[in-house]
Amino acid sequence: MRDIVESRLARLAELEQFMADPNLMNDMARFREINQEYAHLREIADVGRPYLAALDGVDDARGMIEDGGDAEMVELAKEELADLEAQVPDLESKLSLLLLPRDPDDSRDAILEVRAGTGGDEAALFAHEIARMYQRYAERMKWRMEMIDASESAQGGMKEVIFSLKGDGAYGRLRYESGVHRVQRVPVTESQGRIHTSAASVVVLPEAEDVELDINANDLRIDVFRSSGPGGQSVNTTDSAVRITHVPTGLVVTCQDEKSQHKNKAKAMKVLKSRLYEQMRREQAEKEAAARKAQVAGGDRSAKIRTYNFPQTRITDHRINYTAHNLHEVLDGDLDVLLDTVIQFYREQMFQEHTQAHSKT
Repeated sequence: MRDIVESRLARLAELEQFMADPNLMNDMARFREINQEYAHLREIADVGRPYLAALDGVDDARGMIEDGGDAEMVELAKEELADLEAQVPDLESKLSLLLLPRDPDDSRDAILEVRAGTGGDEAALFAHEIARMYQRYAERMKWRMEMIDASESAQGGMKEVIFSLKGDGAYGRLRYESGVHRVQRVPVTESQGRIHTSAASVVVLPEAEDVELDINANDLRIDVFRSSGPGGQSVNTTDSAVRITHVPTGLVVTCQDEKSQHKNKAKAMKVLKSRLYEQMRREQAEKEAAARKAQVAGGDRSAKIRTYNFPQTRITDHRINYTAHNLHEVLDGDLDVLLDTVIQFYREQMFQEHTQAHSKT
């Protein structure tokens, strides 16, 4: 482990020199690649440097004990040795997770889709709150959010909302939010005070870049129509809304958020490419899973992943047995602790799968 950490620290020093070169900014693709690697190595360094210091301290303390000499100094060395030896396994465990190969898609921008599920108007209201939760989190992370499409319900909720999140690591941060989110509360329209259960589904996609997907124009059917959403008379008097159907897969994307047909088409294509890219990723993951006879972690989007219980102000993530009573803070975008716990859980799963795979070879 020491040799691996030292090599990563040496690579970090190299990247720091590269990043100091002003000419690097002339090649943005190269700059982004180096910046991603640099950010990952910084994480390793934050744990790796204390780890190396602990190993050096262990060697020094053992040497002092073996040399003998002043009894009081030997006793202090024994205490320090016990303390350092207790730190090393925890640091090694953290490093093992950090040294796992990273999914290159984690650094991408994200497309986030929220749809009302079972529960009628109450589900649409909940979908609106979930969408707002991610919007508030994006504000905290200083990501740029761009609305792509939205369909409102009669009661002020959202039947569907799609938006893009542009910021370093947006997809990696939110990728495990995909799934069914369930709410338990007394609806405003409930006269007898009974608790109802509703649901909203969330899908998080890595935003695909143009160079990655070559979509045949003959595979697309593009329809234009008048927008039915809010925006005043000008929205409804021109055929500005766009619906794109990818005929081979049957994927359909609609966008009517902009007054310009051109802008709506560009946004719809962005979502379509991201959905197609995610489909390719999922098919590849399924092939790999079949090859090693194991399930890909987090692959089942139909699973209920989280419950938001309003009477108890409780939020429960069913995948990781996580429960907290800060529901309103979470809905206001305070997601870091929850996301950190979920990401750590899946990294540990990946580490176990990685270890098992290597032990069989």
